[in-house]
Amino acid sequence: MLHINKLGALLCLLPSLVFGQSTPTLSLDAILQRIDSANIMLQLYGLKAESYRYSADAATGWMAPMFGAGTFMTPYPFQKLMDGSDKGSLMFRAEQDIPNRAKQQARKNFIASQANIELASRAVTLNDYHAEAKRLYYGWMIAKQRINALRQNEKIMATMKKIEELRYPYNQSSLGNIYKIDARIEENRNRISIQEGEIDRSRAWLNTLMNRPEEDFDIDTLDMPAFQPMIHDTALLSEVRGDVLRIDESIRSMQLNIQSTQQEKKPDFKVQLDHMHAFSPMMPKTFSVMGMVSIPIAPWASKTYKSELKSMQLNVEALEKERSAVLQESRGRLSGLQYNILHAQKRILALENKIIPSLQKSLDVNLLSYQENKLQAPVVIDSWEALNMMQLDLLDEKLNLYQTIVEYEKEIYR
Repeated sequence: MLHINKLGALLCLLPSLVFGQSTPTLSLDAILQRIDSANIMLQLYGLKAESYRYSADAATGWMAPMFGAGTFMTPYPFQKLMDGSDKGSLMFRAEQDIPNRAKQQARKNFIASQANIELASRAVTLNDYHAEAKRLYYGWMIAKQRINALRQNEKIMATMKKIEELRYPYNQSSLGNIYKIDARIEENRNRISIQEGEIDRSRAWLNTLMNRPEEDFDIDTLDMPAFQPMIHDTALLSEVRGDVLRIDESIRSMQLNIQSTQQEKKPDFKVQLDHMHAFSPMMPKTFSVMGMVSIPIAPWASKTYKSELKSMQLNVEALEKERSAVLQESRGRLSGLQYNILHAQKRILALENKIIPSLQKSLDVNLLSYQENKLQAPVVIDSWEALNMMQLDLLDEKLNLYQTIVEYEKEIYR
């Protein structure tokens, strides 16, 4: 009986446990942080950077020693030998290349600099993902506002439909008005369905960017984008733009490669040890030690690295030109986006403070006259449609403003 009572209590609590779990609400900052830490594509850059660090460590390693064995000055078979020294020797050889330390260090510095380029590329990709997440987030926010506005306006049509149905038996309304109101209600519901689909699409893509399963969540509708006009100084942009920082890292890497190539004029070394064990017991054991050094300054050898140096120097100049062009174009785009934002804010203020209030008053007056049976339904429907469309236009303007702010921020940190 005790077990039965416990089971009954658990069954009673189960609905509250299931339905009592609220949908989590994620702020924009939480989404951006999750993208930074969990996005799979961004993790790729970190792995590449780490691989360059290991490659840089490998650049200071030495070549493996070489060991060989064979015969030395051994006559072919069936040859006539004059004495025991003609029998030759069994030979053992060991070789070791000794690299130039300055060359290795310069090569290591160049390879290690490739990691910084990957991290700068990660910053560029992260900025793109953040901008995409903001666009989806603000699109979701505006879709919820559209749904609220459409549902609120639908109540007016529902009220009018009830009034028309009550008046129809007394020949104070026409069947056409009822069908017209029905059409407006269904059209309104279709618009709501479109916005719900937009929310589902935004949720799915945000889940993908955050590398989380297809879980339901809501957003904080108080996360409104803020905009502050600023002076677009190329010196400031060069410190924050990811693509400029990537170009800077590429220039540094190319300069390190130039330094590494300049080290090619320095020699490399090799040590070789030979040991000969004569086949004749009358002959002594002998050895040979040889040290070798390369001569890279020879004209036929220096041509290669001299040409490479010239090529890399031209590449550095090209990167510097690209850097200047990026900053100049960015300043122009930012100025254009800033003007778009300022004009969009003026249009929104006009819609909110003048146009929509006037349309709302017109609808209120017409609706009051309609309820007093002094006005026909089509006039009220026209007023309702004008207000409904203007409210949606206002939300479209807000969305355009938010998206322009996102593009402005993306351009700053691109």
